[in-house]
Parts: sequence; structure tokens; C-alpha cells
Amino acid sequence: MKRIRAATERGHSRHDWLDSYHSFSFADYHDPEQMGISILRVINDDRIAPAGGFPTHPHRDMEIVTYLLDGVLEHRDSLGNGSLIRPGEIQRMSAGSGVQHSEFNHSDQQPVHLLQIWLLPNRQGVEPGYAQKQFPLPERRNRLRLLVSPDGRDGSLSAHQDGLIYGSLLDRDHPITHVLEPGRIAYVHIARGAASINGEQLTGGDAIVLADEPEVALTGLEQAEILLFDLPAEPAAH
Repeated sequence: MKRIRAATERGHSRHDWLDSYHSFSFADYHDPEQMGISILRVINDDRIAPAGGFPTHPHRDMEIVTYLLDGVLEHRDSLGNGSLIRPGEIQRMSAGSGVQHSEFNHSDQQPVHLLQIWLLPNRQGVEPGYAQKQFPLPERRNRLRLLVSPDGRDGSLSAHQDGLIYGSLLDRDHPITHVLEPGRIAYVHIARGAASINGEQLTGGDAIVLADEPEVALTGLEQAEILLFDLPAEPAAH
């Protein structure tokens, strides 16, 4: 089964400093047919204007992954962490029993472009935690680089959830494949560029759900930046 989620079908919100597209229901955008896929609950495609940002706000019982595409984002949280996140870096915040954080674009000229991703945790009430890592371009070019996993395998960031998040920068006409184990599905999101996924042509902001498929076949139609989520078909109850 293949199901495309077109970029033009996403929810959209705009504020003074934030332009955001929502792949799934979020805040004032609600669609009962788009409440997430498996444990993947949120993909927000955010553009933060210069000198804009999210003031301090709370989260709990969610694994939050931030993927930077352009610009520099400052993060601060109630755990005492303060960092700058740049393109090629992945941030993971385990909200667990409760955490507060802020995100801000300090540039007075350059916007920040990011994907913020929420995954349902496999345990409630864990101790909040934070991690950040750079994944160099050569590690992601024309291959799937594991970015986030439950156990930190292969140099990925660990998170309290049951999915695998891969990233790739695909050149034009370069094919790669990912095998799906029994009981797993894939959600592939095109961050930018264009690619063929199992024969379907997708462009920036598009995504596709693949279920009951033995593998994911990806080919760049032009240079493309891609996230592949390998997810449980039936998430365990926790």
C-alpha cells in the first residue's frame, strides 16, 4: 500500500515571525484523517523569521527531534542546556516527566528553516534528557544514515521510542534501497528537492506512507534531502 501526503494538502499557519506547514494535526489545524502515522505524531516544516522564536513553553511525554535545514537556532531548556543548532545537526529532547524550553533565531537577516518532529515515547514519565549531534555531509550523501534509534546504534542519537529515523542527501539518478522488516512500515518525507520513492515522484514537502512493501526504493530526480522513518506497523501499548 502506498499513500501520498502532498505538500499542498498540509495544514498551514502563519504568525508575525513563524510560517509553518503541518503534515499532521497540530495546534489550530485539525484533520481527523491526519493524526499521525504509527508513533510519528508531528512533522512541522517551520520557517522562523530573523529575530523571531518560540518563547519558553512546556512539554511532557514526547520525544522531540529537531532537524535544521538552514540558519542557526538557539536552544535553551530547564535542564540547563544551551546550544546552537546548525544544518547537519540533529537535536533530540526527551520531554519525559516535564521540561520547558525556548528556540530562537538571533540573526537579524537570515531566517531559520527546520523540521520539528514529535514521536510518541515507549515509556511514560522518563527523566527528561537532551542530546545533539552533527552528521557530516559525506555520511549522508547517496546513502541512508541512521540519525535516531531506540538504542543509539551505529552512532545515532538514542530516544525513548520505537522508530528509526534515517537521513539522506541524494544526487540526481542515484538509487538507494532500505529493507523493511516484517511488522514495519515506512514514512518518507522530502525535505527539499525531488525524488522517486517506490515509483512515485515527490517534491519538497511531499511524503509517502509505505505499508506491506518489502523495501523502500529511493532515486534522486534532482538533488534531494530526505528523511525516512522506519516505524512499527502496530505500535505497542505503553
